[in-house]
Amino acid sequence: MDNCHYISSKILTLDDLRDIIASNKTLALSEEARINIEKCRTYLDRKMESSDDAIYGINTGFGSLYNIKIPKSDLATLQKNLVMSHACGTGTEVPTEIVKIMLLLKVQSLSYGYSGVQLATVERLIEFYNSDILPVVYEQGSLGASGDLAPLAHLSLPLLGEGEVNFNGEKQNAADVLREMNWQAIELQSKEGLALLNGTQFMSAYGTHILLKTEKLSYLADLISTISLEAFDGRKEPFHEMIHFIRPHKGQIVTAKRVLSFLEDSEIISQPKKHVQDPYSFRCIPQVHGASKDAIDYTKKVFKTEINSVTDNPNIIIDSDEIVSGGNFHGQPLAIALDLLAIALAELGSISERRTYQLISGLRGLPAFLVNNAGLNSGFMIPQYTAASIASQNKQLAAPASVDSIVSSNGQEDHVSMGANAATKALRVVNNLETILAIELMNASQAIHFREPLKSSSFIESFLKLYREEVPFVSEDRILHYDILKTVEFIRSFQIDDEVLN
Repeated sequence: MDNCHYISSKILTLDDLRDIIASNKTLALSEEARINIEKCRTYLDRKMESSDDAIYGINTGFGSLYNIKIPKSDLATLQKNLVMSHACGTGTEVPTEIVKIMLLLKVQSLSYGYSGVQLATVERLIEFYNSDILPVVYEQGSLGASGDLAPLAHLSLPLLGEGEVNFNGEKQNAADVLREMNWQAIELQSKEGLALLNGTQFMSAYGTHILLKTEKLSYLADLISTISLEAFDGRKEPFHEMIHFIRPHKGQIVTAKRVLSFLEDSEIISQPKKHVQDPYSFRCIPQVHGASKDAIDYTKKVFKTEINSVTDNPNIIIDSDEIVSGGNFHGQPLAIALDLLAIALAELGSISERRTYQLISGLRGLPAFLVNNAGLNSGFMIPQYTAASIASQNKQLAAPASVDSIVSSNGQEDHVSMGANAATKALRVVNNLETILAIELMNASQAIHFREPLKSSSFIESFLKLYREEVPFVSEDRILHYDILKTVEFIRSFQIDDEVLN
């Protein structure tokens, strides 16, 4: 199949994920993955036939019920009960694009042959993915430590013909959809329920989804801030190569170099300046944006490792004839990385809002609130209020979840990561950042008009021409809510080559 991604032991990267999603690729198991899954399942079946030893989660209860041995005749019921009893999610439904990534990452984790699932179970997850049959999953319920138990239970319910799915544009009962597809419900075997529910695929899907948006927003933050610099009649000396060579943080160097490339052949930046220095929100763009870039890079490394890992428990190690109970489901690496990512993104929004404030303040020859006939017209007074409100909310959302913990399962699970909360918070931060940057772009594009007849660089002028086709210059007051929405959509739809992002 030409438009197919084969699940295998090959390292899955964020670029791979972007390509799979953008190209709407289907999934299929490689021969290697099939062999790994079947070999592990065969090993487990033989182990259960030949041994009466208590093995956690396979023939015992779960959590603090780990000491209760379950008869062989009840093992299938045990796994089904596990999935149903853990489906306790509440709150807002997880966006379908994130649910689809959850399915992909769960298949990837199960394909390595350390989890003991049936081949049929993995293939059904792939069928859900390929057919856009997306389980209804809820944001709240995971502590991010015993895996993402509640969200993954909801992800798994449709395998049993239980729960709900989004299919053909509407929410439907999973049992009805299985009948429509002429599929039988999966009868879970020993260990399978635990393999499905233990894991970090909720946190991982959120994190990778956010990172895919973040790379583009980091680039646009640099571009929009450069337009603001031009509109504010700022100086380019703070982007001088040698300044950053003598403090060589990678993100700082990348940012300064990028801004200078945006400014190439600009008339505005080349004109003589009356002022000696710019405010920090302009002068320190490389240092602030760069620090966020470095944090994003760290987060990408964490998630690249995680999406290529086995995170359920216990793990079946065939080569050494062991079934080992550990803690790979604990989300602390992801929780800390997600908190760092939220802080990094909140800072991009914080400094963006400050540039917006400077642009409307009547400085450097710009009219107050960037509009003629101020007084009769309020111009861009209130969009800055909106940006300030959202930037402040981001600061609140950036409070870390990973330092929190709460005891669960009768004390057996006595330290948790709260990585799921870190994930959902980080998504709100990145969505908020889109709006803050949109408001800065509105203000910067308005302000740069007052520098005419001088022109900015060819690149910036062509970018603003595209933008002006969607959001015209504001000559007198109008409802700016619609301009904000159009600008957010412009940012989301603006295409950037992958080579530029990397």
